[in-house]
Amino acid sequence: MVSDVIIIAVEVSLLAAIFSLIYGLVRLLLRALAPDRVNNPSSRIAQSLQKFGIFLLLGFTLSCLGLLAINGYIIYRGGSVLETQLQLLESVPREFWDHLEIGLAQCLGLILMVRITLNFGVHRILQKGANLAKNLDSIQANDASIDRLFQLGERIVSNGLWLATASLCTQLLNLPTQVVAFSYWLLGVYLAIAFGNLMVKGIPIVVDTLDYLSLRFATTNSPLRFYQRFRYLIPALKQSLKLIIYVGIASLVFRYSAPLAWLSQHANKIVGIIAVYFVVQLLVEGINITVDEFVRCNQHLPSAQRRLTIAPLLKDSFKYLAYFGALVAVLSIVQVDPTPILAGAGILGIAVGFGAQNFVADLVSGFLILFENYYLVGDYIAAGRLEERPVEGIVEAIELRTTRLRHPDGQVQIVRNGEIGSVVNYSKQYIYATVDIPFAQGTHLATVYPIIEQVGQRLKQENPTTVLEETQLEGLETLGKSPILVRTITKVTPGQHLHIQRVLRRRLKDAFDEANIELTESSQNSLVANNRP
Repeated sequence: MVSDVIIIAVEVSLLAAIFSLIYGLVRLLLRALAPDRVNNPSSRIAQSLQKFGIFLLLGFTLSCLGLLAINGYIIYRGGSVLETQLQLLESVPREFWDHLEIGLAQCLGLILMVRITLNFGVHRILQKGANLAKNLDSIQANDASIDRLFQLGERIVSNGLWLATASLCTQLLNLPTQVVAFSYWLLGVYLAIAFGNLMVKGIPIVVDTLDYLSLRFATTNSPLRFYQRFRYLIPALKQSLKLIIYVGIASLVFRYSAPLAWLSQHANKIVGIIAVYFVVQLLVEGINITVDEFVRCNQHLPSAQRRLTIAPLLKDSFKYLAYFGALVAVLSIVQVDPTPILAGAGILGIAVGFGAQNFVADLVSGFLILFENYYLVGDYIAAGRLEERPVEGIVEAIELRTTRLRHPDGQVQIVRNGEIGSVVNYSKQYIYATVDIPFAQGTHLATVYPIIEQVGQRLKQENPTTVLEETQLEGLETLGKSPILVRTITKVTPGQHLHIQRVLRRRLKDAFDEANIELTESSQNSLVANNRP
């Protein structure tokens, strides 16, 4: 009776070992896939692993109940569990036991060799590799990341060796072919996921190191001088590389799974689409740099305003061409002939064009504005139909459909190019700042004229770059009972007329106050600015 109990306990222990091994292998696979989430009890992976453990526990319980039921039936029939088990063992051929003994000895030697290799070889090699990597890039901020990366690599190598050992042991022990195949499939899936995860962790370190070295050697005359313009693409580069690695991992896993093997055929297409996405970002920024260099070095565009106007339009045009080319490339990657689509889009564009006449008119007007050089970015203009109140301000941008103006009061005004109407440009070559001065009827002009000339001379001396000529007297504007209006004009650089008008009014008032010359109020004392090219 005691021997029967011992046999039953041994069988239960073997079942517990088998179910524990299954749980350990699944946990090992999940740790390779997402090591941080497995250790976080609130994550879905940890909760799924817990449910799987409960399922295994239920299976173990049912297996133990079945084993106890069978052995209990043997005991109930008056038989001996030990004798029954011995009879079963004797029915097994002797050759099986010989192979089993040899296999167990080989497995034991293999396990010892792996343990020695891990303790005295792999750990030391990876530790030296980590120190070498930290000294190689000279970036202390990466040291912690490098340590974590090599720790992850050590764990992957350790787990991979143990899984490989388990797979070899199933082969050495002559286990069923299905068990051997499953063990090798599990090993392949683990290695694909683990090394893919290692590469994902290593991408930020490699990219940040290259970024640091590029900035370090980016001198004025070096080809890397434009690298600063591309730095904003670093997050996109990291994300693209991670996605490519994830797709590669999924492709390898699906390739080992017969029902899902067909999915691996689409991996190259997904990688191609990701590559097109990143390449088009590089191309667009390269186009921007090329346009900036062309506009800066082109002697046919001497005006800085001309450059500010032409450059955005060229960038937008080439950007849309790049995106269009990317779309055609993506269609080719997914094996869709773009010709019928482009033909259909052309027909659709003609149909839409008849209903989008305003849109077309805006585009044509925008090109004519640039071609005829009506105004440029930075010009001060007034635009609109003559019968309506025109909009005015500094031109901030000339786009394909609209013109954006900044009013002197601060608000932004957006005008469609097709509705721009008449344009008054105050920024062509020069402009006159006109100031009307009201005097009382009894004022002697011979007294006030010299004062105005002196003020104009001082204004020119103090603002040599803004004021192009001294203030000139245009003469009388009105006669009669109303106040006498004397008009002055000052030739100034474009866009400075409002400022010079205010400065000139203030200085004239101060000069007349000192000379005790009376000024009268006049409704005509307002801003009058004429462009005289």
